[in-house]
Order: sequence, then structure tokens, then C-alpha cells
Amino acid sequence: MTEGNFVDYVKMHVTSGNGGKGSSHLHREKYITKGGPDGGDGGRGGHVILRGNSNLWTLLHLKFKRKVRAGHGESGSKSRSSGADGEDVYVDVPLGTVVRDTETDEILFEITDEGEEIIVAEGGKGGLGNWHFKTSTNQTPRYSQPGIPLTEREITLELKVLADVGLVGFPNAGKSTLLSVVTSAKPKIADYEFTTLKPNLGIVKYRDFQTFVMADIPGIIEGAAEGKGLGYYFLRHIERNSILLFLIPADAPDIKKQYDILLDELRRYNPEMLDKERIVAISKCDMLDDELQAEFKVELDKQLPIPYLFISSVAQQGLTELKDKLWEMLNK
Repeated sequence: MTEGNFVDYVKMHVTSGNGGKGSSHLHREKYITKGGPDGGDGGRGGHVILRGNSNLWTLLHLKFKRKVRAGHGESGSKSRSSGADGEDVYVDVPLGTVVRDTETDEILFEITDEGEEIIVAEGGKGGLGNWHFKTSTNQTPRYSQPGIPLTEREITLELKVLADVGLVGFPNAGKSTLLSVVTSAKPKIADYEFTTLKPNLGIVKYRDFQTFVMADIPGIIEGAAEGKGLGYYFLRHIERNSILLFLIPADAPDIKKQYDILLDELRRYNPEMLDKERIVAISKCDMLDDELQAEFKVELDKQLPIPYLFISSVAQQGLTELKDKLWEMLNK
């Protein structure tokens, strides 16, 4: 998936259908001049329904579909015939989609399961035909109910990437390079900060044809929780990852300090993120000889409270061990 094809934020105007009106028909046929009321009910207006689809990874297909309208219910007719229901409209969205009311910013619901269907704009109920209103004192009611009007609303769709492993790190830490090596994804890679502007997803192939999904999240900077840098635009994608893989380069001035800053940004954005499984990968370890790596281990054993590994995406070092560890953590 290329960066330009990743769309994670869409605003949409949804309109359900009007309910059909009930019929006020009075039964008439040869030799029966006063057959009484037999008007049928109006049909229900069509719903606008959001449906989870695990084959979708982005909201790209909705980028230019700003208005969605369901069909109107038809009116009732004679012989107590009900009008046809309006056509429902289904909008498929990727798993992990959060739906908000655009005006109030209230979260309406989230779609996280394949095939899950939730009505976002309910069609109007059809009106009752006049035969419902027949009583002992009113044998020929000449009135019926109108249908309930349609529902209109503005909604905002936000995608929170559903991935097994989320890559967390400062800009230019080597996250995209790692993703390109362990998966078939082709993220943009360059030696300047903020090369990645949108999340990239890749499927990591493991042993015995097993797989898991890894997400490359745009780099965090200090103050991201307050909206600095790319701010909320990427922090929300980390919320749904099962495991957080912190990527810190071996040439960082202070590995422990960088880890603490990254962790603090996640805590300030959403304290629940600290409950996720975490692991640190020290990238670019091909820059370290055996003696220097041993010195690093002595220091990191004292400083880091979570498991860590040395890897090099370019030199293909430590990647098998990393996949083994991630698989073990995913299948505890």
C-alpha cells in the first residue's frame, strides 16, 4: 500500500429514507359498495448501515463519496397491501473504524469485527393504513398515518489501524526500513526525518505459514500528545496494536532517555497504552562490534525494565530472533 493510498479520516453526509405513507383506501367491488377500510401500511425507509470488512485497510474508497442516501419507503395500497421498504445502503469500512457525530464530536460506535453491521441513519417507519383505525364507532375511517421522515446526519470516520505489532520510535529511527525487510510492504525510505507521513502496514511471514500484521507509525516527537509534529494523526493508530515495538537506533545519545520520552508521550495521550506488551529493538547494531555490544548489554540490563534485542535491518541481523520473540508475545 503506497502512502498516498492510505486514507484514515473521512467526513460524510448520510441520509436515510422516508417512511411510506399508509393508504386510506376503502374497499369497493361489484355488489359490495361499502366494503370498509382496506388501506395498507407504508414501507419502511431505507437504512444507512456501516459494515466491517476485514479485506479493507484504508478509507480510500470513501474519499470522494461524501454523500450517501438510502431509498424511500413506498406508500401502502388497497387490499391491505403494504408498500415496499426503501433500499438499505451498506457502507463497508475497515476494522478499527471509529464513527463520530461531526457536530458534537461524540463517538457513536466503533466497528472492530468482520461482518459487524450498525445502522448509522435509521430509515423512517412506514405509516399505518386506515384499516388499523377501524372501531365499533368508526367503521369507515378515511385517514391513515404519514410515514416518519428520514434521518440526516454528518459523521466522521476515523481509522485506528488494527495491527498485531506497532512500531514506535523517533523520526528516522529505521522503522520503515525494518518493515520493508520483514514484510513485502514498500514504504518510502529516505535519510531525513518524517519520511513516513501515513501509517504503513505489512504482513510478516512466520514459520509454518503463520503470519502477523506489523504497522509502521510516523515518528513521534516530544510534545506529540499535545498535537506537535503529526500529533493525534498517528498516535491514535497505536491504540489498537497488541504489542508496541520501540525502535531506538544504536547511535542514539541516550537509549534509556529516548525510551522514556516515547513512553511518556504515549502515557499522556492515553494512559491505557501502558498496559500493552512492550519490547525494545536497538536498530543499526551493525555499527557495533562485539565488545561494544557487550558493553551496551551491561548498561541496558540495568536501565531497561522490558525485553530488548539488537537488530540490523540492512545487515539482516537479529531479525529471526525478533520475529520469534514477537510471535511468542502474541501467543502467550
